[in-house]
Amino acid sequence: MKTILYAVLVVVFPCVTLLPAQATKTPDLTGVWAPFAGGRGGDPKIAPPPAGQLVLKPEYAKPYEARRTAEAEATKRGEQLATAGSQCIPYGVPTMMAVAVYPVEFIQTAKQVTIISEAFSEVRRVYLDRPQAPLDDVAPGYYGRSAGKWDGDTLVVDTIGIKPTVNGYRGMPHSEKMHITERIKLITPDVLHDQITIEDPVVLEKPMVYTLAYRRMPDYEMVEFVCDNNREYVDEKGVVRMKIKDK
Repeated sequence: MKTILYAVLVVVFPCVTLLPAQATKTPDLTGVWAPFAGGRGGDPKIAPPPAGQLVLKPEYAKPYEARRTAEAEATKRGEQLATAGSQCIPYGVPTMMAVAVYPVEFIQTAKQVTIISEAFSEVRRVYLDRPQAPLDDVAPGYYGRSAGKWDGDTLVVDTIGIKPTVNGYRGMPHSEKMHITERIKLITPDVLHDQITIEDPVVLEKPMVYTLAYRRMPDYEMVEFVCDNNREYVDEKGVVRMKIKDK
């Protein structure tokens, strides 16, 4: 009897230990997502947390605050100072991730996540499971180079190579050394968060962290948005004006 029991244990227990571990399913971010602020009284579990404090180094803080003051004064006068959008210039990363109420679309495959903003039809590509390139090997541009990987249920995106002429968070200045890390995660099946951390040893005293939230838009079809408008121009004071007639 003891011999038979021993034989059963030898057969059963190896079978248990050799069972493969259950694989974690990669979340699917595919879909169209509308900016979602949460609003007063919203569920704090799905609303984006408050943004951190933007702390620029003194030599950058003064002109930045002067620009913000000028923008506020222009708004009071019913005017608009020139922005990327008013000049048909792409917003670039990270601003393109949230432009007014325009949605963004995620298209996810095994090797790449493509992100499309309806505003100005901007496109960025996140290459999955590829090492980030050295900064000197990345040609500066509006979208830089984004390398992504999955950390459990969170897509971690590393972006470098944004040229300094592309405005950062709320129009903040930055150098060619700006480094952006995003942690993109489904909070619920229909709510998505993108936590953005901006680091720049040249311009920032400390990393700038803020979170964008989106709500899923089922069955929404993205529309074409092309900036093709030659009726506006920027005057010598940086104010956007409308051409009444050609001279």
